[in-house]
Amino acid sequence: MTTPRAPHAVQVGDKAERSFGPLTVTDIVRYAGASGDFNPLHHDDAAAKAAGFPGVFSIGMFQAALVGTFATDWLGAESVRRLATRFKEQVWPGDTLTVTGRVTAVRPGTEGFTVEVDLACARDGGGVAISGRAEFLLPRP
Repeated sequence: MTTPRAPHAVQVGDKAERSFGPLTVTDIVRYAGASGDFNPLHHDDAAAKAAGFPGVFSIGMFQAALVGTFATDWLGAESVRRLATRFKEQVWPGDTLTVTGRVTAVRPGTEGFTVEVDLACARDGGGVAISGRAEFLLPRP
């Protein structure tokens, strides 16, 4: 469990970043096992090529999980109220992913401080694989 950051330490414009990878086929297969998603496009090179892809590619939910892990490590798992992601681009074995977050709003309320964050997961040498938004409720000090 993480400890949420103090609300007074979070300001609009704050940024954070974390890299993952390079991703391997083993990483993808391990996620498939954990999630139960055994679509052959994610572990069988011949099946992926037969479907018109250059080879196996990552499960989109794996990147979404990395985004969620990054966000909750940053601002606290017990503080998350919403997390939404959008799949934008495929991720391939060998990609290194950089997840970034930027605080877009901090609002005081009766229960604490609502913190809104824009999130992105970008491929090295590629575009944004996942975009997202999250909302956290940080307790008053």
